[in-house]
Amino acid sequence: MNRVEVAVEGIEEPQWLDRFVDFALKVVKHQEKDGWDLSFLLCDDETIRGLNAKYRHKDEPTDVLSFELGEFVRDEDGSERWAAGDIAISLETLEKNAEYFSVSRDEELRRLVTHGILHLSGFDHEDNKADRPMLVLQEKILADLSDRRILEESPNT
Repeated sequence: MNRVEVAVEGIEEPQWLDRFVDFALKVVKHQEKDGWDLSFLLCDDETIRGLNAKYRHKDEPTDVLSFELGEFVRDEDGSERWAAGDIAISLETLEKNAEYFSVSRDEELRRLVTHGILHLSGFDHEDNKADRPMLVLQEKILADLSDRRILEESPNT
């Protein structure tokens, strides 16, 4: 069984957190992972800018950051679990991306969740060219899970 925790900083707590967790769990399951623990921070641009400056030495906001932990830990019951890491997503940058790429906010949020999980799975990409293996896999996962929604909106909003 996989577990996802979500924290919120610099924004109001969204009402769709249960659907967010459900989608993240579906992505992890799609990747055939089991016993995974990961956490998300949903935040504003100011918060993610601070993280980006501290850990990547880039003093600017970004859409998603992944912090891979990648180690086994013992659960309360003594079982071994995989502490995959943490993912931060700026909902402010998400809004800008959705407009820039002419996609719904929901599609962009699902893309950022998937992107972060793939990074915690050991994938990386040199740039954002669509033919990069990680980005090809990302789009396949999104297509496979296209019936899932996090935000309550039509596909074109």
